[in-house]
Amino acid sequence: MKMSLPHWKPLRSARLVEMAAPIDLSIVIVNWNTAGLLCDCLRALYAAPSRRTFETIIVDNASSDESVTRVRREFPPAQIIQNTQNLGFARGNNQGLRASQGHYVLLLNSDTQASSSALEALLDFMDHHPEAGACGPRLLKPEGGIQPFAFGEDPTPGYLLRRAFNRLLFQRPLHDWNTDRVQVVGFIAGTCLLVRRTAIQQAGLLDEGFFMYFEDNDWCRRFREHGWKIYYCPQAAILHLGGQSIARNPQAREAYYHSLRYFYVKHYRWPARLWLWLALPWYRQVVRY
Repeated sequence: MKMSLPHWKPLRSARLVEMAAPIDLSIVIVNWNTAGLLCDCLRALYAAPSRRTFETIIVDNASSDESVTRVRREFPPAQIIQNTQNLGFARGNNQGLRASQGHYVLLLNSDTQASSSALEALLDFMDHHPEAGACGPRLLKPEGGIQPFAFGEDPTPGYLLRRAFNRLLFQRPLHDWNTDRVQVVGFIAGTCLLVRRTAIQQAGLLDEGFFMYFEDNDWCRRFREHGWKIYYCPQAAILHLGGQSIARNPQAREAYYHSLRYFYVKHYRWPARLWLWLALPWYRQVVRY
């Protein structure tokens, strides 16, 4: 027996999409062994009425828990792409992007809880700012307070130096993620990243050379190269249950610096690459991850 999820008017098949009005939003969630969090994430999406239509695409990276079974049972409108191996964040999202049909596409982590009102606020912002290629919300911690790294800038040598010296001299981050001001930024974290389909058509999909980290930075950089602006919209806020420091996760830490090196190879010339090679041991000690 299928459960009734009337609030967001989910659309399940291509045939239904052709018969109905265009979908406002496609939500792509890449999952790996987070069954409970994923179901909580979906439950938050379906919890309250909304004037928008949306589709949900779950890309499961070969989970060994009950993720797929539970989604099929509890959220039958959700489309599931089931992989036989962990393809990583960028490649998994690209699978969802190729299957999506919405006017806007939202990359959303499975360890988030986003209300329909928060997503509507982001969609309304994009509707009223045609120059915006992407935007993202304020991220909140479970215990209250602001989750860091909701946005940032390209990791140029100058940026990394400012970040390191800010940590070294003042023991504080370079950015104020607690700001109430809407602002143009370099990139929005892929935790909750809303993108205009036209921008994707121009810039292309995520670069699968990034297994994790910096794929969102690279994507937003390519949007900017096509003339789009990237906005931080703190008036919309979502709960992010994860986001713990990568300093406590050696594998994540190494993946972070591997992706940083790849970003430099892709976007910067050899003097900057040489600088990174020389400065990286010192930088890692200063930022402590």
